[in-house]
Amino acid sequence: MTQGAGQGPEVERTATLRDFRVPAYVHETGPYAESTHPGNAAPPLDDPAEHPDGYTPTQRDLPVINRGDTVQVTVDPAAAQAPPQATRQGPLFVVGDVHGYLDELLAALEEKGLIDATGQWCAGTARLWFLGDFTDRGPDGIGVIDLVMRLSAEAAAAGGYCKALMGNHELLLLGAKRFGDTPVNSGAGTATFQAAWLLNGGQKADMDRLQDHHLQWMARLDAVEEVDGHLLVHSDTTAYLDYGDSIEAVNDTIRETITRNDADEVWDLFRKFTKRFAFRDEGGADAARSLLDTYGGHRVVHGHSPIPYLLGEVGSEEGDDPAPAVEGPHVYADGLAIAMDGGVTMAGKLLVQQLPLAV
Repeated sequence: MTQGAGQGPEVERTATLRDFRVPAYVHETGPYAESTHPGNAAPPLDDPAEHPDGYTPTQRDLPVINRGDTVQVTVDPAAAQAPPQATRQGPLFVVGDVHGYLDELLAALEEKGLIDATGQWCAGTARLWFLGDFTDRGPDGIGVIDLVMRLSAEAAAAGGYCKALMGNHELLLLGAKRFGDTPVNSGAGTATFQAAWLLNGGQKADMDRLQDHHLQWMARLDAVEEVDGHLLVHSDTTAYLDYGDSIEAVNDTIRETITRNDADEVWDLFRKFTKRFAFRDEGGADAARSLLDTYGGHRVVHGHSPIPYLLGEVGSEEGDDPAPAVEGPHVYADGLAIAMDGGVTMAGKLLVQQLPLAV
């Protein structure tokens, strides 16, 4: 795998307390340390082989119906016996990692004809899936969550739907809010959710605006779904297999883990879903098949790992070797995996893609 000058793959760090002897931003290095994106977080670790056990590689671091009087109507018996007409499902779309970039999300959804110029759902029976990571690094994570929640109601009223999966940053934000500075067993010394959240792009404005209904919504998100032969997950990892041998079992186990409110259990869940690159290198196709054979579908569709990192091209600090422009999803692992994180936190593109995707 080729890398830009002096750069290794960036990682998402499960922070220990020693990381906070000075503010995390003081240590920022690398090609995006001075990025105009406000959500950039901590420095990359240069050599993945040197990572402590507590570190796992990931992205940047890695209408109402009111009751009223009844109305008497006459029903045609023949019509009453007729079977109901099935509603035809609309096209299927997926959205990669948003990370608080609300304006970019609105523009991408409007470009695909899913919302109008006022931000309202206008796609009728279309189906829209978000692959997780709504907050952190970018300027308006809570605004992104509010938009997704509103579009869910508007799409359902129009006969379509807008749904979302849980990303590792939803787990991180939940943990930071619930557990704060409570020490957890990280496997690499003492760590806290609060420290890890800050180190990985946590935004004070998001925490200040976080309300109970946001927390409840995040805690109920599914982790895996299969739609039209596409296995939708957030992270490019096989860690989902640790939580059940069916989609229902995985989603139930993860929700139960969050509900038990045990800091160590939630931390372990967060760490597992920060892992990445399972489908990229030798054996990647087999890893993808392990998920598909267990949960169904013929392609894994994921976010989490920015496409430039999957391509092994992250640019150089001097700017003479920029990261490759991302124009669309990346199909790899013998065609069994589709990556949807266009690297919006790295001045990349926020991807919204209709499926199926022709190869």
